[in-house]
Amino acid sequence: MRIRITHQRITITLQLILLAEAIFAVWGQQWFTAFLTTMIIAITFIPVLFEHRLRLHIPPELQLAAIGFVFASLFLGEIHDYYTRFWWWDIALHTFSGFLLGILGFLLVYTMNETEKIHVHLNPGFVAFFAFMFALGVGALWEIFEFFMDSVFGMNMQKPMLRDPSGLTDTMWDLIVDALGALVVSILGWRYLKNADERSFLERWIDAFVARNPKFFKR
Repeated sequence: MRIRITHQRITITLQLILLAEAIFAVWGQQWFTAFLTTMIIAITFIPVLFEHRLRLHIPPELQLAAIGFVFASLFLGEIHDYYTRFWWWDIALHTFSGFLLGILGFLLVYTMNETEKIHVHLNPGFVAFFAFMFALGVGALWEIFEFFMDSVFGMNMQKPMLRDPSGLTDTMWDLIVDALGALVVSILGWRYLKNADERSFLERWIDAFVARNPKFFKR
């Protein structure tokens, strides 16, 4: 309970920072910043929407990780230009995004594999493989989105380097670190399915997800 309250307080603090940024942006007539910040605030409420509308309870650790990623990538990265100020910012966030998407893919197929309403029963290796491919696929779609925004709206989401104005090198490194993050989750998820006695942070998150959503795991 204490851990959940701590995560909620951190989430509220991040939301208040975003709200203050949005107010100052409107005051300074920085309309794009105000719009983007407002969208980020809305995204941080998605876990709450899942819990109330879909009755899908997300562990607070995973909620905070997702909200922290959105805060770091869009607010610090795009609005405060951390991608340019720190050369490693983009690499770190893409690695973490691969990690988060790997968890999402793993939980998706694991839930399908365990629920009695869907007659699908996959071995641990395929569940881990799906999680890896899911994260890599979403990462590729994001790179397409960045290319589209840069080409159509003249933005600089790909952050091309001086030695590669096309942005190809940036895109490839983004996909590589996406794959590394997803690979870590896939290996940990496979180990969780093969040996329930071993525990890491991911195994604890999975156990918490199962415990909070028993309706999906009835045989």
